[in-house]
Order: sequence, then structure tokens, then C-alpha cells
Amino acid sequence: MQYRAQEDEVYSFKKESLILRDLLATDRTFLANQRTLLAYIRTALSLIVAGASFIKFTDNLVIEIIGMILVPFGTIIGIVGLIKFIKRNRDLKKIKSIANYDIN
Repeated sequence: MQYRAQEDEVYSFKKESLILRDLLATDRTFLANQRTLLAYIRTALSLIVAGASFIKFTDNLVIEIIGMILVPFGTIIGIVGLIKFIKRNRDLKKIKSIANYDIN
């Protein structure tokens, strides 16, 4: 419930009160959100590849088990990153649509 109150507070601004600095900050946040998604993807792929390598190229049971843990862990990290990106992107698009400002 507290999140909803904070969300209403964020979107309760008047279009006339926005200045160029606010709109540029929104653009910087869009780009930061994209960089964060790429970092999540990079981390997820690294863990998946490391896990697959551990499984495929070793005969040690302990290292294979570590690999079997890394693969789903990397997948989960990728999914979490994508969900966070989508939520944040949706919120940023709300701000831009309220401001009637779109340069995509």
C-alpha cells in the first residue's frame, strides 16, 4: 500500500512544472535502465556458460554439481533483470506520457 502512495506522489506533478532538466533526467534514467538490463544479461550469460562448462568439461562430481547450480541461478538472474527492466521502463514511460514528451 505504501508503494502505491509513493507512486501517486511521483505522478502527481503538473506538466507545466517540468523543466528541461527534469526531462533530460528522465532520458538519463532510461539509458541507465538499459545499461542495468545489459549488466543483468551479461551476468546471467556468464553464470550459464560457466555452469555449462563445469558440467561438460570435468569429471569431478563436486564441480559438476556446482555447474548444475550455476545454470538455473544464471537463468533466474536473467529473468529477474528482465522483470525489473520492464517495470522501471513502464514507470518511465508514464512520466514521459504525462509530460507529453517523447523523443524515442
